[in-house]
Amino acid sequence: ASCTALAPKSVHRAQEWTTEVENLFRFQQAGYRDELEYLQVQHGIDKWPETGFVKKLQRRDNTFYYYSKKRECHESEVHKVKVYMY
Repeated sequence: ASCTALAPKSVHRAQEWTTEVENLFRFQQAGYRDELEYLQVQHGIDKWPETGFVKKLQRRDNTFYYYSKKRECHESEVHKVKVYMY
């Protein structure tokens, strides 16, 4: 990690599903905190134009995750999603 990397000031668990929580769920599944950390490692993010949900993510081992344009973070998963504050 570089010294210029932003460190989160705090973190909390998501309380309810939102588009932001859906995307965080996808980043965290792929092994990243969030979009900021992803962009420090990878270049650019594919999103579904209709929903704004993340479409494809590259993991650190260079494998890819592909996501649906529909919601993938079920109610039972929402509370597991970490929301980082900078």
